Amino acid sequence: MSLIEINDMRFYAHHGCFEEERLIGTHFRVDLALHTDTSEAEVSDHIADTVNYLEVYQVVKQQMEAPSHLLEHVARRVGETVMAQFAAVDDVTVKVSKLNPPLGGQMQSVSVSVEVSRR
Repeated sequence: MSLIEINDMRFYAHHGCFEEERLIGTHFRVDLALHTDTSEAEVSDHIADTVNYLEVYQVVKQQMEAPSHLLEHVARRVGETVMAQFAAVDDVTVKVSKLNPPLGGQMQSVSVSVEVSRR
């Protein structure tokens, strides 16, 4: 079993509980950790024998474009879509971070991590 990580994907999106957040939008970061068997690709050196990172990125981008109230919902949606579209993935951890959240104080981000598994 191998771990494929796609880190620090950046998006401008319209997620949030406040109407202003959904109207104006803000910056988000998404990190994925995919567990999959890469043994065939390790030998063949062919992208068809592994999970295509570009295709995974496109799934994440598409899900980030659909507004949600909660980071939990966004993360679950990303994880379930990755699992549905990539049969070779055994489980995925999705971390969605809202950068500079409007919480009335100085902070870099708030994050939610969700694990989705075939087990």
